[in-house]
Amino acid sequence: MRILDNIFSPEDLARLTVDDLKTLSSEVRREIVSLVSQNGGHLSSNLGSVESTIALLKVFGDKSNSIIWDVGHQCYTYKVLTGRKDRIHSLRKKGGLSGFTNPEESDYDFFKSGHAGNSISLAIGVSKFKKNFQKDGKVIVYIGDGSMTCGLSYEGLNNSYDASNLVIILNDNSMSISKNVGSISKYLSKIRTSNTYLSAKKITKKALGNLSFLGKSIENIFSKLNLKIRTFISKEGSFFENLGFRYYGPVDGHDISKMIQVMNIAKKADFPVLIHIVTEKGRGYSFAEKNPEKFHGISKFDIKNGVCQNKNEKTFSEVFGEFMCKCASKNKMIYAITAAMEKGTGLSKFAKKFPNQFSDVGIAESHAVSFAAGLSAVGYIPIFAVYSTFLQRSFDQLIHDVSMQNLKVVFAVDRAGFVGEDGESHQGIFDIAMFNSMPNVECYSPAFFDELESCLSIAISSKKSTCVRYPKGNELFKPNWINSEFKDFDFYGTNKDILLVTYGRIFSFASKILDDFPEKISILKLNRIIPIPEESVLRSCNFKKIIFFEESYKSGSVSEKFAYMLLINRFKGTFKSVSIKGFVKHASMFEQLKYSNLDYNGMLEIIDNL
Repeated sequence: MRILDNIFSPEDLARLTVDDLKTLSSEVRREIVSLVSQNGGHLSSNLGSVESTIALLKVFGDKSNSIIWDVGHQCYTYKVLTGRKDRIHSLRKKGGLSGFTNPEESDYDFFKSGHAGNSISLAIGVSKFKKNFQKDGKVIVYIGDGSMTCGLSYEGLNNSYDASNLVIILNDNSMSISKNVGSISKYLSKIRTSNTYLSAKKITKKALGNLSFLGKSIENIFSKLNLKIRTFISKEGSFFENLGFRYYGPVDGHDISKMIQVMNIAKKADFPVLIHIVTEKGRGYSFAEKNPEKFHGISKFDIKNGVCQNKNEKTFSEVFGEFMCKCASKNKMIYAITAAMEKGTGLSKFAKKFPNQFSDVGIAESHAVSFAAGLSAVGYIPIFAVYSTFLQRSFDQLIHDVSMQNLKVVFAVDRAGFVGEDGESHQGIFDIAMFNSMPNVECYSPAFFDELESCLSIAISSKKSTCVRYPKGNELFKPNWINSEFKDFDFYGTNKDILLVTYGRIFSFASKILDDFPEKISILKLNRIIPIPEESVLRSCNFKKIIFFEESYKSGSVSEKFAYMLLINRFKGTFKSVSIKGFVKHASMFEQLKYSNLDYNGMLEIIDNL
């Protein structure tokens, strides 16, 4: 029987020896590889955090402590060991466990997670409550080095000076989703590889060996030597020390014994502590070790060879990247920006071919937008490729640094609409509401690859800031009757009573209804959705019934704007909007479309019941 079979809560770790915990880590690692191979998910980061999570729960697993995960995509071991082992194979499936922390699942999860950099600020709030009401327990943050490129992380660090019950575990694996960039990455790398650190390790080991005959615990000896060791390495860890933290590290993040020792010291401390651990992404699965970026977020794969089982179809992201290379080869003023998503946004080839026209700014979307504004002000054509959900992080910069300045920036908004199994924190359903609230911005929503290229061409040549939003994955079916000339909008069909209005990928479902039931409907396909072409609204007023389908949050949506324009143009018929009314939980992308009545059958049902 496996040790894992007898672990039902962190309390069960208390009776295990270090050797047992090492065996447990191997068992958990095999469980995670099996799980992700079947469900897809975040593999590399979870394999790298197995031992540190076990040590974390061994020392801080009592519910008096509050454990807060930054991003949360590396929490699979945590879920397995906090009472969700029997449900773990429902991970990322409809009705199953989330791929991130979620307090609806367990009392051990403190916040819903998904985005980077907020954990320290959240923890300071919890810390303040514990101190003011004299509550026992520590507040522990588990944060990756990629999140340390976020400005919000430093706002939190700057305000943690009196959080004496705060422990930050900085998991340094030298890589976020794309390889880490910037000064912070270089700083951590300097600490990891410094002669000072290596010398300190040797001195510490020798000193502990010489004093072992005294019969004192290693923990006590470590504490007594702490001041000298800290003084010795202070020039490397001084950044955190100067912010008021007691810095410990770097510590081997795969050495459970060492991590337990250091965490026990932090547990007894009456001052803020930062423990810097060094881990290897993908550890224990050779294919992930060799290519951690590929296995960061991956679909189902064959464990034996690491080959993904999904169809090798071209995606919108790839089409975007290829077209960007074509454009940059003709125009040296094009400048591409990504925020730690070089591969995800399709810009890997661009980065290699045009290094002087490319920047990966790390997980720093707010900076990326202001940086783009600066580029624009001096004549560049900046193109910021970003997932819709992460663009939310830069709302103020969009308004203040781009829209208000009336500068030209192109926003290539990837993963617009439903994204599937990543769930609530990752759905791209709020970008339209953001852009709808801004002057001086246009927005296009292509349904097909060739339309994406047309939209990008318009955006690059436009004098205004332009958003081009497109979905995750490949294009859906394309009707042979679609207008080959790309325009702001198109009408299709001969029905004079019922008009379907839609845009983006779900136009494919509407087009299939038109193919199957040509007598039922006509379609207005919007390509430019901000501002809505006024002529399209005027022509729509001739219909008796209008149904607007959109893969976007309802408040601030295109359909709301369209309804308002119908109203002021004295439309006398019936109008119905089918859109998204709240946060969307994890399920497959097509399950989410079906649930929202935005697929073929859903649209047909709405039409028949109108």
